[in-house]
Amino acid sequence: MAPGKILVAQGGGPTAVINQSLVGVALEARRFGHIGHIYGARHGVRGIIDENFVDLTQETSHNLELVANTPSSALGSTRDKPDAAYCHEIFKVLQAHKIGHFFYIGGNDSSDTVRIVSEEAQAANYPLRTVHIPKTIDNDLVGSDHTPGFPSAARFVALAFAGANLDNAALPGVYVGVVMGRHAGFLTAASALGKKFPDDGPHLIYLPERTFVLEKFLADVKATYERYGRCVIAVSEGIHDASGRPIAALLAKEMEHDAHGNVQLSGNGALGDLLCQEIKTKLNIKRVRSDTFGYMQRSFIGCVSDVDQREAREVGEKAVQFAMWGDRDGSVAIKRTGFYSVDYELLPLSTVAGKTRTMEDAFITESGTDVTDAFRMYLRPLLGSKMPDAFRLRHNPIAKVLHC
Repeated sequence: MAPGKILVAQGGGPTAVINQSLVGVALEARRFGHIGHIYGARHGVRGIIDENFVDLTQETSHNLELVANTPSSALGSTRDKPDAAYCHEIFKVLQAHKIGHFFYIGGNDSSDTVRIVSEEAQAANYPLRTVHIPKTIDNDLVGSDHTPGFPSAARFVALAFAGANLDNAALPGVYVGVVMGRHAGFLTAASALGKKFPDDGPHLIYLPERTFVLEKFLADVKATYERYGRCVIAVSEGIHDASGRPIAALLAKEMEHDAHGNVQLSGNGALGDLLCQEIKTKLNIKRVRSDTFGYMQRSFIGCVSDVDQREAREVGEKAVQFAMWGDRDGSVAIKRTGFYSVDYELLPLSTVAGKTRTMEDAFITESGTDVTDAFRMYLRPLLGSKMPDAFRLRHNPIAKVLHC
């Protein structure tokens, strides 16, 4: 038998642990004697089309381990969203290079790409094993308890809001933090894990799973500000009105669109600025500030969940094991068992491809502006060990002399 060839690629937005999955594939594949070469495609599916490959077989184990602990996509990524014709070209390249196993690390679109390529191979009766390896900070893959990349991004969001709350308590006002998440609010909801005391922010959390009403939002902010003398707000970039139109598009005169025709929600501060303007003008509150977390929540070095690292490595390893020992293509899924441990399953590609998971109702309070204890219990073990904690003075007052 001729030595087998593996091709691995990374797609979509980078994460803090996606390289753990890449290295998991590379090192696990070396354990199988019939594998002769492990190729990596530069910049995802675009690199496959362009035959822009590197030989990972020549990498030392030591350097691979160093790369594994480095955030972002070591092979480079792409935002290309392949259709059937694009996937046919991918298959032609795989066939020409005699690739026997194709692993694609990515989210929803990546899983759909793997599905189409798998169908191309079956139709051509070509012996190709295709496995999708999960990755997304949005945590929106169907069939998994959670997805690699999300826990580390959630840790960043929780700690960022903990810091924003401390700042806001020292210099009271209204603070709006805009977090990634077009359809799923998991990452925005993670802001709640930064709270320690009952009056800590975020005091209000707005998710794309609930309709956003500007008048209700302003009333919530007003009531919170009057109660605490300040207000910290977490907002998902994907909040929308009853018709599904993004709030950013409703408030702004002009909005950019991405390569897929969607309103450009990430990478600009439009939503935060627009909400702040509404608060200033309608509520007459002077100190109102906003931040848009944007890309920094994806690959922030030094803020990585050790649980996320371990599981990202294991989904890469399990993908290789499923491919070598199984007789079907699929998508690796993380299943929670007990509190806290996980197991891994290989789901049919049709179960995952092109589908979007959103936050379950049980995770969102009836008011729609906070998360439940069920969500806190769900997320806390994923954030990993050594989470920083915040403390405050007890403020034992001294009797006034001049102004008593």
